[in-house]
Amino acid sequence: MYAIVQTGGKQFQVSPGDILEVEKLKADAGEEILLDQVLLIRDGENLQIGKPTVANAAVKAKVMAHDRGKKVIVFKLKRRKNYRRKKGHRQDFTRIRVVEIVTG
Repeated sequence: MYAIVQTGGKQFQVSPGDILEVEKLKADAGEEILLDQVLLIRDGENLQIGKPTVANAAVKAKVMAHDRGKKVIVFKLKRRKNYRRKKGHRQDFTRIRVVEIVTG
């Protein structure tokens, strides 16, 4: 059984027990959350496709931790003009574990 959920502007294929890194959520570590934007559910031969979301479906997940990603360097250069700009960026994310997929 798996589902496709949308959170933080991105779509993820999830199954019970999966660990995901999603955009930062407003929830404390150890708290259970409900992802209610379920776009598709596949359970064996049964397939439910949402228009745009599946009615009465959700994914229960547990927040494991909040962290920051790897540093990304943004470097701008214009040759022969003595123009150089260097910036770094680290994206915040939330690590979650999928507990169960709830339907109907």
